[in-house]
Amino acid sequence: MSFVAFNYGANVIAFRKKGVNYGMTCAWAMQVDYDKILCLMGSQSVSGHAICKGDIIGVSALSDKQEDISFKFGTNHSDSFDKFDDVLYTIDEGAILIDGACNMMKCVVIDVLHLEGIEEDNLVYLRIIDSKINDNSSFYQFKK
Repeated sequence: MSFVAFNYGANVIAFRKKGVNYGMTCAWAMQVDYDKILCLMGSQSVSGHAICKGDIIGVSALSDKQEDISFKFGTNHSDSFDKFDDVLYTIDEGAILIDGACNMMKCVVIDVLHLEGIEEDNLVYLRIIDSKINDNSSFYQFKK
């Protein structure tokens, strides 16, 4: 017997900080209010460790045509591999937004939380500052 609660999309969390580009694929992201998002970033994430309260970051909900980008940003660490090579993107106040994504959101980090049971991980609480929707695409969803 197999149980699947829901399908989830692939989001690239990306930003430039102190001249360094950081980026990762984050499947564990959800909207919790009209302008708020929660993202869970694992303890192994270089990007997750670089994020601090007050940072401006990009959240790009990838389209179904961007599976390769999802794997590129989800496979290696930002400090050992240039994930942005051959990827079209826009930088807005430090937020890196992936061109062609279904939804590109510039966000400010409200807080980085470490809750009981996931103390080593980063639960990043974001407020959406601005967003752009690409009406010509559909969301990419991870497949089993």
